[in-house]
Amino acid sequence: MNKYIISLLLAPLCLTAVAQNRVTINPGEGKTIINRHIYGHFAEHLGRCIYDGFYVGENNTKIPNRNGVRLDVVEALKKMKIPNLRWPGGCFADTYHWKDGIGPKSKRPTIVNTWWGGVTENNSFGTHDFLNMCELLGTEPYLAGNVGSGTVQDLTEWVQYVNFEKDSPMSNLRQQNGREKPWNVRFWGVGNEAWGCGGNMKPDYYANIYRQYSTFMNPQVGKERIFRIASGASSDDYTWTETLMKNIPVNMLEGLAMHHYSVFSWDEGKKGSATDFTESEYVRTMKQALRMDELIQKHSAIMDKYDPQKKVALVVDEWGAWYNVEPGTNPGFLYQQNTMRDAVLAGATLNIFHKHADRVRMANLAQVVNVLQAVILTNGAKMLLTPTYHVLEMYNVHQDATLLPVDIKTDDYEVGQEKLPAVSASASRDKAGKVHISLVNIDAGKPQVVTVGLNGLKASNVTGRVLASAKVQDYNTFDNPNKVKPVAFNGAKLNGDNLTVTLPPASVVVLEL
Repeated sequence: MNKYIISLLLAPLCLTAVAQNRVTINPGEGKTIINRHIYGHFAEHLGRCIYDGFYVGENNTKIPNRNGVRLDVVEALKKMKIPNLRWPGGCFADTYHWKDGIGPKSKRPTIVNTWWGGVTENNSFGTHDFLNMCELLGTEPYLAGNVGSGTVQDLTEWVQYVNFEKDSPMSNLRQQNGREKPWNVRFWGVGNEAWGCGGNMKPDYYANIYRQYSTFMNPQVGKERIFRIASGASSDDYTWTETLMKNIPVNMLEGLAMHHYSVFSWDEGKKGSATDFTESEYVRTMKQALRMDELIQKHSAIMDKYDPQKKVALVVDEWGAWYNVEPGTNPGFLYQQNTMRDAVLAGATLNIFHKHADRVRMANLAQVVNVLQAVILTNGAKMLLTPTYHVLEMYNVHQDATLLPVDIKTDDYEVGQEKLPAVSASASRDKAGKVHISLVNIDAGKPQVVTVGLNGLKASNVTGRVLASAKVQDYNTFDNPNKVKPVAFNGAKLNGDNLTVTLPPASVVVLEL
């Protein structure tokens, strides 16, 4: 009998010990929309994300593909309802010159990927390939522009190339390369991590650079006004956010980025194993993940001073877990496995994004295939879905739904000297009137019984799914790709205006009322 079933059988015995967990939904306060773009993803030219992940080549006869893009990956991402995809980086973006990746593939120059493994790329996957792939996925592209080693002219011509329909040098060039109509790309990043790999700039210097680039990136080149995203802070660098918000007029800025990874040591080789970790290491990782709440609150408070109407979105366009690479793999490829720890981390982080949906209106998990906290792993013709994939697929019911604020009273999860809240939660009402509640039990050791106060919400029945496994270290392999997957959840009981839910250890549950 597995640990999940045992935990449900023992739940009544645990009721007294964990009865402090209470989530109260406030349906009358629901007015903020959870922007679907919070569920965005990130595809960098890094390791096997693009080549051998998304793109296997037009001449590949072993893996079903369309124009070189593998169709099993496309179908999986469509089911997950991926709203946007960021490309080509990351650090790679500020070394990438887009004109090298257009035109006949046989004539494209090669490039050395100095950031990630020092490999030579042939530029066979470029602008047309990416934007056509986004159409295949039914997702919006998010192009990260080269500010670090590029020019204002390079970026403004890229905007014109992909967005301008009438006669112009760049639109004519696009048509010569086989694309008649523009793609009308809305999301544009003006550099990446300008404080680091994007140029090691100081905040006041980058603020001026941003103003220059933004001036010439005509926001109305295409049918829809473009959404310009400034390179933002790393985790708690509040000075960066203050400097940019103070010095960049709100009318020149649609989004301000922020990056935060759940890593407990940046020292080389000391990030811990993705699969062979202790409960203490699990807690340390989750502690970093839950910092996201504080980071968003403090960055938002700074933004509120200069933008009280919240016109500028906080864009968390890199987030996720970062561990040591898998043994025997290229250290520059950042390939890591994905366990129930990552599923719990993803669920708790998404609940935090929901909580701050008035300011956080876009985010991008790093990264989508074969890199960092990937939702998909590939090995030749084989493909598997990770626990993180299943959480994002379960949670997609919240996309574009109305946030129903919640008050949470939770027991503590204690390991050694560390103490974390055991339960994370969020709720929303979709356009059809259905209410969805997402609950995460962060406690890896025991189940948690949660009383959910519906506060007048009408509910005749409750259904749901749960993602759980015998151990928080469990993960899917190419030999056993379905070891961790969602199943129907029967641990929720309606009783008048309350809902009693028994959450297995280290689990993610999504309920529908």
